[in-house]
Amino acid sequence: MAPFHLFFLLSCAAALIFPSFSRSLEPSFTSKPSRSLAAAPPSPKPGPIQTNGKNFSKVCDPARFKELNLVIDDFAYCDKSLPYEVRVKDLVGRMTLTEKVAQLGDKADGVQRIGLPKYYWWSEALHGIATTGFGTHFGDIVPGATSFPTPILTAASFNESLWKTVAQAISTEGRAMYNLGHSGLTFWSPNINVVRDPRWGRALETPGEDPFMIGVYAINFVRGLQDVEQTAAQQDLTSRPLKVSGCCKHFAAYDLEKWFFEDRHKFDARVTEQDMVETFMRPFEVCVKEGDVSSVMCSFNKINGIPACADTNLMTRTFRDEYKLNGYIVSDCDSLDVIYHVMNWLGDTQEDAIGLDLNCGWGQYNIYQHWGESAVAQGKVRETDIDRALTNLYMVLMRTGFFDNIPAYENLGLADICNKENIELATEAARQGIVLLKNNNTLPLDPKKIKLAALVGPHANATAPMIGNYNGIPCRYTSPLDAIGKDVKVDYQQGCDVLCMNETAFAPAIASAKNADVTIILAGLSLDVEAEERDRMDLLLPGDQTDFINQVAAASKGPVVLVILSGGAVDITFAEINPKIGAIIWAGYPGEEGGQAIADVIFGRYNPAGKLPLTWYKNDYVDALPMTSMQLRPVDEFGYPGRTYKFFNGTVLYPFGYGLSYTVFNYSAINTTTSSLTLEVNTAEFCKPLSYMTKFTAPPCPSLNIADYKCSEEINFEVEVTNTGNMDGYHTALVYSKPPPEVANGPMKQLVAFQRVFVPAKQSAKLNFTVNACKALALVEKTAYIVFPAGKHTIVVGDGPELVSFPVEVKLQI
Repeated sequence: MAPFHLFFLLSCAAALIFPSFSRSLEPSFTSKPSRSLAAAPPSPKPGPIQTNGKNFSKVCDPARFKELNLVIDDFAYCDKSLPYEVRVKDLVGRMTLTEKVAQLGDKADGVQRIGLPKYYWWSEALHGIATTGFGTHFGDIVPGATSFPTPILTAASFNESLWKTVAQAISTEGRAMYNLGHSGLTFWSPNINVVRDPRWGRALETPGEDPFMIGVYAINFVRGLQDVEQTAAQQDLTSRPLKVSGCCKHFAAYDLEKWFFEDRHKFDARVTEQDMVETFMRPFEVCVKEGDVSSVMCSFNKINGIPACADTNLMTRTFRDEYKLNGYIVSDCDSLDVIYHVMNWLGDTQEDAIGLDLNCGWGQYNIYQHWGESAVAQGKVRETDIDRALTNLYMVLMRTGFFDNIPAYENLGLADICNKENIELATEAARQGIVLLKNNNTLPLDPKKIKLAALVGPHANATAPMIGNYNGIPCRYTSPLDAIGKDVKVDYQQGCDVLCMNETAFAPAIASAKNADVTIILAGLSLDVEAEERDRMDLLLPGDQTDFINQVAAASKGPVVLVILSGGAVDITFAEINPKIGAIIWAGYPGEEGGQAIADVIFGRYNPAGKLPLTWYKNDYVDALPMTSMQLRPVDEFGYPGRTYKFFNGTVLYPFGYGLSYTVFNYSAINTTTSSLTLEVNTAEFCKPLSYMTKFTAPPCPSLNIADYKCSEEINFEVEVTNTGNMDGYHTALVYSKPPPEVANGPMKQLVAFQRVFVPAKQSAKLNFTVNACKALALVEKTAYIVFPAGKHTIVVGDGPELVSFPVEVKLQI
């Protein structure tokens, strides 16, 4: 019996004896949906900072200092003529040690005697301003904010400009809420962890499984949050202003919540350096180096025996020295207390856990605020280390305008939250991400030909499930029932909920399908099944949903459309092969306007163009390897098939990048300026070994160490995309590179570029691509060197039969 199968059986037996238990380290914030903000009455602007009952929009307001019986001219940190570093040094230098450590928690106490107010660091903006965190609250003045689709669906658009535009809208609403006293300026978003395993409960929060794509998403989302117009290219990053501060999380190798006896608070991710460099670290490197993110968050888990938040090699060498992080590092909430109480790592005391810039944790769990002075007294931490942490923190707050405000955003207010433009953007983001998985000439539907539509299933009248987690209170909800009911007469019968444990409730939905001209089934997952601290045990629909869908489809008089709401992959092979189910749509968790976006796709007002950012495996995947296996490449001795589209060597239901359209697109290669590259290598020291297939003789210089060679060579090519159908539509061309076939253990292919283009029916569009040769063709060797291999590479545009490809031969001469 394979090791995993034995482990699986033992775990199942043990699970029956010992009930599972997990404590959530993040508090639960729940609120009821509000009415539309469009009708909200005007309210006074309270400002973010209260002093003696009065509201101020910035720390360094002379009137505010007067309220404190202080003279602002006595405080150099409020002198705008001085550089930020000088001002921050003055601020930190005025504090006692007791006052310093009181600022190192997510609820910073402030120091009234020197004019420094309290500040709550923790706000979230994953897909809209969220209720999660102590820095943000809704109610009275701000009853809600725009709830965009969760990242997994927005990512499916493969549209860089959309990603940035959504983040810009979110940051505008966040800045407006700050002005109204309802939010901070530091948002711990986005989540850029790679989805290594389809069972992970937080897949909905991420851009998917491909590290290149996630990196591009991170750059655009962070730039959308942070960039102030006309200052984005400012060279002095220490003073470049921030619209709001973003945070790339959770570093690193984190994608396990709770699986049998493993949970994120104890899990030790045993990762090779090759996988770290190639997959788990790559989005973070890009986020810092190209996105200039101003914060990163470390994760709960251990990495090769060391808790991520205690690994000075990662935190200092990687982020500070190598990536040049210009900002602060924060712990995942209560992760430092987990190191002490749960992991009991190295028998450390609370004082030993101090080492980051900021500790997210409350009450006794805030290690820094409770034990910081003791750590200094015991000689375990230098006070200069605390000064450095405070400098990193207050430099970021200086850049956000916390002390001086930023004039361009001073007048943002209620009119900038939940406005018409943002609500339409939320709808458009959902439209662009929706993926058409199957269509046997069923869609689009013509509402004029439908007298009655049966609308059934767990999500047929979904509201809160559409917005997923790390959500705020939406401006409003447009459910599928709301939207589809505007187009056709609807008979709504839910039939079963997401957990679907009562088959006797199917009857009304089945009866509705028998009488309707068309049946639309909305099914899938919810936070009851996949969420933080909740991994899945399989890839199937919960409970009796499969039986429900099959019974409804069998009874249906007219065509059947199945819409799946989920973050992670679902094995719906039964629906793919069922001839009665004519079309399948994946709608992720589509946000507050998800119902409208779904209706627009179903009735043909929008031609779907989304592509899956995750591989959809069949359910036998979960029996093939344990969730605790971190290797990306196949492990033959255990029978592990590999992970993600780059390495999985089995059969899938729908591959990464899959997505249909109501029209047909074809490719043709027009021009490639580079079919071969010859690089003169000045010294053999730049050459590195490369793993080859058996019996292949390596050339004198098998590969080039990219770190040693400033590669400026480019690969230029042009592709024509032709819409041969009868409907206008968008299309995304995905570009992959394939390594030379003689290279061993390389990815089967890897994404290196993508472009989205609108092509009218019966017309063509040209796409021009320019990629850096070293980056596009690079591999990470098992030594963890990033190398540029010699040999015949292949560039591939597209997937399936319509793809075009061409070789690029690389010659390295010493």
